[in-house]
Amino acid sequence: MRSLERHRDVGAYALGVLDEAEAFRFEDHLMECPSCAVQVTEFGPATRQLMLYRSATPRPVHPMAQPSPRMLDRLLTQVAGRRRAGRRRLLLALAASVVIAVSAPAALVLARGGDGPRPLTVEATDERSGVWAEVTVEDRDWGSAVELRVKDAAGPRACVLVGVARDGSEDVMTSWAVPRHDARPNTIPGGSALHSDDTVRYEVRTTEGETLVTLRPE
Repeated sequence: MRSLERHRDVGAYALGVLDEAEAFRFEDHLMECPSCAVQVTEFGPATRQLMLYRSATPRPVHPMAQPSPRMLDRLLTQVAGRRRAGRRRLLLALAASVVIAVSAPAALVLARGGDGPRPLTVEATDERSGVWAEVTVEDRDWGSAVELRVKDAAGPRACVLVGVARDGSEDVMTSWAVPRHDARPNTIPGGSALHSDDTVRYEVRTTEGETLVTLRPE
């Protein structure tokens, strides 16, 4: 395939729709084309959103299915009810804060302890590969938001961050292309259907399956 056609495969490669042979040939092209490497990284957010949509959509449901009017009515009713409940909780919280501020200022410190859990941050350096990585994970209702910082001077190469669950299943959280001989830290956003409590380790791998660094939460 000609070089121009290879450039056109960037989107298909980033979305994972190329067959194994075409993906292998595109990765060879990727090693010699900084422009495509940058575009693969730019496709990362769109790829992750599609991945999250796929994981949140039941398999029997057609991807382009539309809700019925009755379902929309029920959803709107539920949203309105939650908003009313939220306003009531806010008023109760404000009233309670006034009472606490007047009667026991020290209790305010205890009240602040009710905030959600702090983001999980774990880092590691692999002595063999020389790759350093830091993963910050913040749980969400749908899974977890992920931010990866990585230093890898052995590029160019395409990499992925994989979360390994307690049951042994794996989830690709983000992907990117390492620039040629660039040891500066790169920050890549990502997402996963896994929560931090469900994940026993995070692995930075090449797309060929080589593990570059493993990060284990304490």
